[in-house]
Amino acid sequence: MDFFIQLAVILACLLYGARKGGIALGLLGGVGLVILVFVFHLQPGKPPVDVMLVIIAVVAASATLQASGGLDVMLQVAEKMLRRNPKYVSIVAPFVTCLLTILCGTGHVVYTILPIIYDVAIKNNIRPERPMAASSIGAQMGIIASPVSVAVVSLVAMLGKVTFNGRHLDFLDLLAITLPSTLCGILAIGIFSWFRGKDLDDDEDFQKFISVPANHQYVYGDTATLLDRKLPRSHWLAMWIFLATIAVVAILGAVPSLRPSFGGEPLSMVLVIQMCMLFAGAVIIILTKTKPADISKNEVFRSGMIAIVAVYGIAWMAETIFGAHLAEIEATLGVVIRLHPWAYALALLVVSKFVNSQAAALAAIVPVALAIGVDPAYIVASAPACYGYYILPTYPSDLAAIQFDRSGTTHIGRYVINHSFILVGLIGVGVSSVIGWVLAWAYGFL
Repeated sequence: MDFFIQLAVILACLLYGARKGGIALGLLGGVGLVILVFVFHLQPGKPPVDVMLVIIAVVAASATLQASGGLDVMLQVAEKMLRRNPKYVSIVAPFVTCLLTILCGTGHVVYTILPIIYDVAIKNNIRPERPMAASSIGAQMGIIASPVSVAVVSLVAMLGKVTFNGRHLDFLDLLAITLPSTLCGILAIGIFSWFRGKDLDDDEDFQKFISVPANHQYVYGDTATLLDRKLPRSHWLAMWIFLATIAVVAILGAVPSLRPSFGGEPLSMVLVIQMCMLFAGAVIIILTKTKPADISKNEVFRSGMIAIVAVYGIAWMAETIFGAHLAEIEATLGVVIRLHPWAYALALLVVSKFVNSQAAALAAIVPVALAIGVDPAYIVASAPACYGYYILPTYPSDLAAIQFDRSGTTHIGRYVINHSFILVGLIGVGVSSVIGWVLAWAYGFL
């Protein structure tokens, strides 16, 4: 009975924190911790220090990239790709936003490119809902496929000391599953989006709306573009430094012999990532003369710091309650997951919706799954299921897509759940999860 009361406290903190948004989600973890420790006298668990240190290093490098203008270069190249293939924007756009996320480690880069996607669609008489919803979902799906995202580095940190089939999880082992599975999911939502909804010429509501001259001007408006900006060489240099660092991390992950050895074991990739990201940020500052004060003021830094607090509060709170009741959980939930491994993916998806964060969902669920004996191979195979916050249209990128679509085709339905993102998200994450299991089996993990 005590466990269910304590669990209710946890859920109340998560729901209230998610509704408040931002840093409140992590801070509410402190409320749960105080109640669990001082009221129920549970021994505090261990906060995820290693995970948090990796996040700090990655966020610092990514924020430096944005402050230096390197991100502007990526966005400008992305726009060229979109405008070169306007008729295929429903398929190209989600690939573009996914690729930007993979390179930058955060889905928040989508905000700048969304107005351009809308402009390309509406100027070519394509229903904007098609690429807009797919692009928002694609940007978030790319997180679990990014070597520098909070979710991926957190998962690597948590599984780095675990063995399955007689081997440790390598950095590239995870990406070898999440990257192709994510791209397959993106292709699936692109194909679906190509055919969804009425064409603008056949949409009576849309035609009625633009029949008013003022509305027509509002919908079609001025052209949004980044192509008229001439970016200095320092912006390009920052981008290449960041991309080169990602390549170095990938090579060191693929070839352990290139890493220094201590005690007969190669240097942990968790430490390698931290060192390389801090090094990249420093080199960008030195060679591009980026002002350090600008780094802490941009969106990447802000969202990254929020992610750190969220992981800190949620993971510590979850570790406290689940660690205290590990025997009971293993006796019930452990048996279910061992008999039905897909139940782990479902639990991860639901928790992601509660916390509105892939990294926070992984930080809360993965340690529990490992403690109750879930095969680490299932955790790796099910990694794409950590994205579930599209279920309700409350995430900032989804709301931004709705606002940027002046045609009104990207929308929240009368019953809230029937919004523009729900089917795209279910298809994308569903296909990615299935492909993830197939790849895990093909690689011999399962």
